[in-house]
Amino acid sequence: MNEARQIRADHLAIATRVPQGVRVLDVGCGNGDLLALLKSEKGVNARGLELSPEEAGVALARGLSVIQGDADSDLEVFPDNGFDVAILSKAIQQMRRPVFVLQELARIAPEMIVSFRNFGLWQRRFSLVTSGRMPGHRDWHDEGALHPSTARDMIDLTSALGLETVAMAPMRGDHVGAFRRTGLSRLNWGADEVILHLRRS
Repeated sequence: MNEARQIRADHLAIATRVPQGVRVLDVGCGNGDLLALLKSEKGVNARGLELSPEEAGVALARGLSVIQGDADSDLEVFPDNGFDVAILSKAIQQMRRPVFVLQELARIAPEMIVSFRNFGLWQRRFSLVTSGRMPGHRDWHDEGALHPSTARDMIDLTSALGLETVAMAPMRGDHVGAFRRTGLSRLNWGADEVILHLRRS
């Protein structure tokens, strides 16, 4: 089987924002797919934090440096500026304490890459208007349900926390658009998911 075919498009896009040979912390790293990509393609010093013991075990079995832990409570063990880049891929909306997590990432690394589902997408707005129900893949009251936020919500929050938006890219299915500094309104309306490259001010 061709291993390259299994690499997620968003992981490839995130990798383009990570410099060669830096120290990377991947929070919510799952089975380590992104860490493995960054190690092989960018030669990074990669570490991961994963809530699921099963997923963390898979990553460890692949020879990756991953610890099992909860980002809502365990990020305090990492030192100030212990990493150059912190990554939070498709996990921020499932955190119980998203503000705390973002603040901790900004303490741990000067640059952050955060990806998330955009509830500002026009189809989701239309669904809310026509159905009267919050769009999503599960009931809003389920344990682990997403905190719905739009791209504008997320950028407003990160800005309030003193983080600069270096670039942003839209995602739809397996396609990731170009990273740009501007165009939030169009991205907020048309992106299914969003990747933000943030920098500590």
